Amino acid sequence: MRILVTNDDGAGAHGLSVLHQIARQLSDDVWIVAPETNQSGASHALTLQVPLRYREVGERAFAVRGTPADCVIMGVKHVLKDRAPDLVLSGVNHGANLAEDVTYSGTIAGAMEGTLLGIRSIAMSLTIGFDPEGKQHWKTPLTYGARLVEQLLANDWPAGTLMNVNYPDLAPGDVRGIAATRQGRRDQGGLKIEERSDTWGTPYFWVGFSHRRSDPVEGTDLRAIADGMISVTPLYLNLTHEATREALGQTLALDGAGRLKDAG
Repeated sequence: MRILVTNDDGAGAHGLSVLHQIARQLSDDVWIVAPETNQSGASHALTLQVPLRYREVGERAFAVRGTPADCVIMGVKHVLKDRAPDLVLSGVNHGANLAEDVTYSGTIAGAMEGTLLGIRSIAMSLTIGFDPEGKQHWKTPLTYGARLVEQLLANDWPAGTLMNVNYPDLAPGDVRGIAATRQGRRDQGGLKIEERSDTWGTPYFWVGFSHRRSDPVEGTDLRAIADGMISVTPLYLNLTHEATREALGQTLALDGAGRLKDAG
C-alpha cells in the first residue's frame, strides 16, 4: 500500500512525525508532502496566483511552499505521478478539528483533496489544552492510529466521503472507547476579536475563541471527545441539502413571460 502523508501545521511539526510513524506501521511505501510553513486555518485554498515551489527535506519527504490542498495535488500529480497513493493521511493536527472546525481546517482540506482525487483519505487530530497538567498526549494517536486506519479501510466508503478522526486529550490507557459520530455545532458566542497595539500604537487584531463549559449533543464529535472517546466522523463532500433543494423545486419557476413567479 502506498501512503501519502500531509498536514497543515508544516513540514517540521511534531504531529507530522507522529503520523509518519503511524503510516510506517501500515506500509514501507510512505511519502511525505507537507507545507513548508504553518497553514492552519487555510481550509481548502489553492495557490493560483504564484508558482508552487517544493524542495526535498528528507528521504521520500518534500516541503511545498503552498497549502495542504496544494501539497496533495503536488504529491499525487507530480511526486507520485508514476503510481498514485492508495491512501492519504492528513495530520496529526496540533489541536482538535471538531464541529465547524472542519470548514476552516487545512488538515481536513488535505483529506478532502485526496478524496476529490479518488483516493481514500483520513484526517487525524489530537485534542490539546484540556489536560490539567498541560501534557500533550501524542502517544494516544501512536497507540491507536494504525489499527484504527486498518479498521476504517476494512469498511466500504461511499464516493466523496472522508474520515475525520479526533483523539481526546487523554493518555492511551484513559481513552474510553471509539465512537462513530456526526459533526457537532459549537456555541459561536465564544468567537472573539482581540484588539492589541504594536510598538507604534497602531492597532492589530487576533481572531480567537473563548473556552467555555458546554454540554454537547449526544452522538456528535464534541460529545465523544467530552466523554474521553476517539471520534470518527464520516464527512461527505456533497454539501447539497436535499430537503431544501426538493422544496425549492416546487416553488422556483418562470411564468409565461419568462419571469420568476411571485412568491406564494
